[in-house]
Amino acid sequence: MTPGKRLFDLGLATALLVLLWPVLLVIAALILIRDGQPVIFRSERMRAPAQPFTLLKFRTMSNDMPDDTVSAGYKSGRITAIGRGLRRSRLDELPQIFNILRGDMSFVGPRPPLPRYVALRPDLYARVLENRPGITGLATLVYRHHEEDMLARCTSVEETHETYLRRCVPAKARLDLIWARRRSVCFDTLLILRTIGSLFSHTGGGRPRARHSQTAASSSRGIKKQPD
Repeated sequence: MTPGKRLFDLGLATALLVLLWPVLLVIAALILIRDGQPVIFRSERMRAPAQPFTLLKFRTMSNDMPDDTVSAGYKSGRITAIGRGLRRSRLDELPQIFNILRGDMSFVGPRPPLPRYVALRPDLYARVLENRPGITGLATLVYRHHEEDMLARCTSVEETHETYLRRCVPAKARLDLIWARRRSVCFDTLLILRTIGSLFSHTGGGRPRARHSQTAASSSRGIKKQPD
């Protein structure tokens, strides 16, 4: 990560924390009152091929069994009432502001993978994880809903694992590498704005239209790389 990108992350994360701390407290209180402890879900992820870290999220599932796989249809019964709203709005990811402040993540980059997939596809992740993982990114915007649709049809751990490894990991890696070749302050800002736009689309009662994702992807071809 370049010093400029790190300064951008620190400035934006600090500003968001100042603005959103009441929201963080309200969400935490709702989860505590309605669903009990823990409020924060901790997941081991990878920031580099040999560097794990603990990713923070608001807990959105019942706490009745271990959870070390990606979300899929067979887990849908465990999602809490509060959790559904948090996932739809992506407010469950607000605690990752602290991951950014600690230097584990950036605002824009590949989504941090589970260790099991890094171990199974070291060829891909050796390149993808040359860049700090992010809360959002090109792959998140372009592929997220297609991935959710595929995984929603999975009815077991084995089916989820096979689908994610064979279909999702390579497709997301290709998009992450496109972003890495063209990344710049301008492109990162565009992806952040597109992410915010997609959240408002959700709030309006529907998914972001496909053209939003297509525009983000096509923009990556039209923005020259700049030092960040």
